[in-house]
Amino acid sequence: MEDVSYPRWLDDEQQVIWRSCLAGSAYILAQLGVALRQFDLDINEYEILVRLSESEPHALRMSTLAENTYQSRSRLTHTVSRMEKRGLVTRRRAPEDRRGIIAELTEAGMALLQAAAPVHVESVRQVFIDRVDPEDLKAVGRVMAAVLRDLPTDSYAHC
Repeated sequence: MEDVSYPRWLDDEQQVIWRSCLAGSAYILAQLGVALRQFDLDINEYEILVRLSESEPHALRMSTLAENTYQSRSRLTHTVSRMEKRGLVTRRRAPEDRRGIIAELTEAGMALLQAAAPVHVESVRQVFIDRVDPEDLKAVGRVMAAVLRDLPTDSYAHC
């Protein structure tokens, strides 16, 4: 039987890589937030608008939206409530079971997304895509796919 001692500390190289991941993620999210601020949106609100716009007919069950945006249901509910007050989304009961709630993108929400999207995409390019060698970018994609592989759908409940 293999003797595994805990904790399994990171070696120096792993520690540098891990801290770079944390710092890089924080930097990217902060810069994306700065770019979206002019639209009075944060990154979670923007992602909700995107996911709703990509669905037909621009509506999703709240549970599906939570999974698709990697947010807990309670965080999503709070964020959608705030967006609903601004007229960006509406909520209604699901007709098929009356227990579920459906979030739907409004015309105002779509208009805001259409205004914000070019700025957001350019900020993604400036802070991430254009700074990374194309082969390294593919490697990052493989790394993140490995991190996310085989996760249960409720893995983001504590995000």
